[in-house]
Amino acid sequence: MAAVAPARRAAYEVLLRVFEEDAYADRAFRTVAAKLDERDRALAQQLAYGTVQRVRTLDHAIETLARRKVHRLDAPVRAALRLGAYQLAFMGGIARYAAVNESVELVRAARLERAVPFTNAVLRRLTVGIRELVESLPEGALKLSYPDWVEEVWERDLGRESALALMRAQNEPPKLVVRRNPRRPGEVEGEPDPELPDALHVQRLDEAAVEAGLIWPQSRGSQLAGLCVGSLEGERVLDLCAAPGGKATQVAGEVVAVEKHPGRARELEENCARMGATNVTVVCADALELPEELTGFDRALVDAPCSGLGVLAARPDLRWRGRPLPELQLDLLRVAAARVRPGGTILYSVCTLNADENEAVVDAAGLDVEPLGDDWPRYRHPRRPEFLLTRPDQHRTSGFFIARLRV
Repeated sequence: MAAVAPARRAAYEVLLRVFEEDAYADRAFRTVAAKLDERDRALAQQLAYGTVQRVRTLDHAIETLARRKVHRLDAPVRAALRLGAYQLAFMGGIARYAAVNESVELVRAARLERAVPFTNAVLRRLTVGIRELVESLPEGALKLSYPDWVEEVWERDLGRESALALMRAQNEPPKLVVRRNPRRPGEVEGEPDPELPDALHVQRLDEAAVEAGLIWPQSRGSQLAGLCVGSLEGERVLDLCAAPGGKATQVAGEVVAVEKHPGRARELEENCARMGATNVTVVCADALELPEELTGFDRALVDAPCSGLGVLAARPDLRWRGRPLPELQLDLLRVAAARVRPGGTILYSVCTLNADENEAVVDAAGLDVEPLGDDWPRYRHPRRPEFLLTRPDQHRTSGFFIARLRV
């Protein structure tokens, strides 16, 4: 039996966990890639995330060229074919014989010897025809590998060309940006961002610097939302959806950070301690059922759960599992409004590009809007200049909708 390269084996394991066990891609990858060296880890992530991201297109190609429904295949065969197909279709620098042979060996290692000839035959067909097939597809959700509903929402809200630009942009690896933590002294490598004071553009994530609390991985869009909270020392801030703590450890003042799930609340506490954010107190509670004493805040941050349509480049499986949550978002805004003193402000942010979860939720809340567009003109919302909207295709960062509201 021929050996399979560690990166391919790790990527294959991620695919099995994501598509057969409904695991999250980032968590599955952390587990299976823990012992890989830096080079293999980078390749494994490219293979795993790329295959998860492009799975709709890959399945279409496999079904067209193999004339077999993907969902009827054994799970190891399905994962191996998807992995091989991704390399053949989208990775020009990969040797085709290696993509084919090692995918076949993964099926053999799964003790499915009867499926080896079929797997080999399908991959040989893909070697000849997959790139031409993909190129011949019309521009849209199938070719770019998105659910139809995402394409429809973006075309409705932004127009056809912007929808296509967004889909293309979020199939590319995201720019790696970290937030420099001013609470921890020390040297950190990176290129300072010209607009956001603590943002650094880096080539790779320095895990040691993260562990030391010197930096926090955080996109420019997310950092912008934290900046727009606008809190000052001496003010009380309620962060309703705080884990894992990127924004909670960014804002000034006395912060009460709420997290519903005990495990994530513990992680939030650990992150705050690592970052030296002694101004943050973690409360493990359901944001919709807060203790009565949590009231009278000067400001609130509602970084609400959402469909995540602005972070699909970094979260490859989210396009297949994300759903709009406007009712929950509106409920959270109303909770915040009830806990902030009269004249206080709420910063509402969501990492999605969907008017139903963005401006429609703010409009339904009925609160006064504090315009942000003049302060950050580059990120001014194209239709509603009082809001901000960061776009992956225009600003090369995650997509965030940001609104500041007065109670």
